Amino acid sequence: MVGSGPAGIYAAEALARNPDTMIDVLDRLEQPFGLVRYGVAPDHPKIKSIAASLQQVVEDPAVRFLGGVGVGTALTLTELHRHYDAVIFAYGSAVGRRLGVPGDDLPGSFAASDFVAWYCGHPDAPIDAFTLAARSVAVVGVGNVALDVARMLAKSDAELREVDLPDHVRRVLAANAVEDVHLIGRRGPLQARFTTKELRELGEVANADVIVDPDELKGGEPDTGEAAPVARRNLDVLREWAERSPQGRPRRIHVRFWWQPLKVVGTAAVAGLDLERTRLEPDGVLTGTGETTTVEAQMVLASVGYRGLPLPGLPFDSERGVVPNIDGRVLRDGQVVPGEYVAGWIKRGPTGIIGTNKRDARETVQALLSDAPTLPRAPVRDPGVLPAELAERGVRLTSWPA
Repeated sequence: MVGSGPAGIYAAEALARNPDTMIDVLDRLEQPFGLVRYGVAPDHPKIKSIAASLQQVVEDPAVRFLGGVGVGTALTLTELHRHYDAVIFAYGSAVGRRLGVPGDDLPGSFAASDFVAWYCGHPDAPIDAFTLAARSVAVVGVGNVALDVARMLAKSDAELREVDLPDHVRRVLAANAVEDVHLIGRRGPLQARFTTKELRELGEVANADVIVDPDELKGGEPDTGEAAPVARRNLDVLREWAERSPQGRPRRIHVRFWWQPLKVVGTAAVAGLDLERTRLEPDGVLTGTGETTTVEAQMVLASVGYRGLPLPGLPFDSERGVVPNIDGRVLRDGQVVPGEYVAGWIKRGPTGIIGTNKRDARETVQALLSDAPTLPRAPVRDPGVLPAELAERGVRLTSWPA
C-alpha cells in the first residue's frame, strides 16, 4: 500500500479480512493517516477522532506501517513489484490548485492547502509560512476546506485555546490581525459543496459576525441529484444568516456568491482581488456578466480543489490529475496492468468526504482479490529484506506504534 491516508488505511482494513494476507503500508511521511492528521482543521475533534479507528487498522497483526519511505525516490516501482504480489497506490491529491489569474504569483497569494498544512503542522510546511498580518483575507471557494480556513481565521485566541495546535501556529494565530474574511463562490449557494454541519459551524464562531447579502442567494436551479437535500438545507442556513443584524463582533465573515476572480491586485504584494459577477445560463454554463468589483485584501487563499501528481513509472492522466484505471485497476495504454491498483483521490479525483474513501477502497480491494489467483508471485518473500535494503541506503524507517 503506497499512502497511509484514509483511502490507504481503509484498503488495508479490507485486505486484512482476507486470511493469510500480509499488508505493508508505505508512506513518505514518518507518521500515518494523511488527510486526517494534516488536512482536517484542528478544531474538529470529532473528525480527528477518525484517526483512532484508523489506528486500529495499523495495529492489526496483518498490517505493517513503514514510514519515511518515498516511493519513486527511495524505492522504485520495479522494486515494489520485486517484494509484493500487488501494489495499491493511494497517495492522494495533496497539491492545491491556484486561481490561475493574473497576479496569482504575488506574495500573499496562496493555495488554501498551504495554509491548512501550516496550521496542522505538516512536516513540509515552513514554520514561518504565514504571519497573518493581513487585515482582510479573500478565500475563494465554497467547499468544506474553504469553511475550515475561514473559521480558523475568524476565531479568537480564547476560542482556540483548547485546540491542539503547534506552538508556532498558536503564537501567530494569537496575534492574528485579520478583521474581514471574504468567502467567495463563483456559483450560487445551491451549487456550493460544503456540508450543512460544517456550514452551521461557521455561524457558531463567537468572535465574528457572518454577513450574507440576500440578493446573492437568488438564482441558479436547485441540484436534482443526491446532493439536492443538502443544497436546500444550506440555503436555509444562509437565508437565516441574511436576516441577522451584525452584532459588532471583532471580525466579520462575508459569504459571497456569484463572483469569479479576474485578477489579484497589487505590485509588490497582494492588495486586493478583482471580481466579476457571474450567472448560470439555461444550459448550465457559468458566464460573466461584465459587472465588476474589487475586494480589498492583503492575502488571497485559493480553495478551488486539489490535483494529483505523477509517480515515476506509473501512468498518469495530467488533465484529470489521476492515475488512469478501471474499477481501481491501473491502465497503461488502455490495458490493465497486472498487480497495480489505485484507491482514493489519485483514483477518482479530489471528490467526496473522508467516508467516501471507504467505499472506494472496498471496490479496489474487491478487484484485487478477484485478480489474485492469476497475479504473478513476487520473487522476494521475506518481509525482513525490504527494511534491511532501505536501511542500507540510509532511509530512516519509522513504524507504528513508534
